[in-house]
Amino acid sequence: MDEETKQGDIFGVPYNFERPSLGRLIAARWQPDSGMIVKKPFGIGYTLNLANWRSWVALLVVGLLLFQEERGNSESEDDSPVEVIVD
Repeated sequence: MDEETKQGDIFGVPYNFERPSLGRLIAARWQPDSGMIVKKPFGIGYTLNLANWRSWVALLVVGLLLFQEERGNSESEDDSPVEVIVD
């Protein structure tokens, strides 16, 4: 891979295929001066900025929705027969 093709934008979506380091991974996810969404340190697209409080709210909402879905699936599993009336 050429040096020019390791990072850039395709149709406005950023990509970065440089070898990741621990420092770069942490720095990319913790940017206090940036918004809620930042460029991924490795791969294609964007990721959440964990220095932004809105990212934590989004993660909390997603976690609650997943918990509610799992709880609803376990409660609704009823194997009793169902009567169907057809006129």
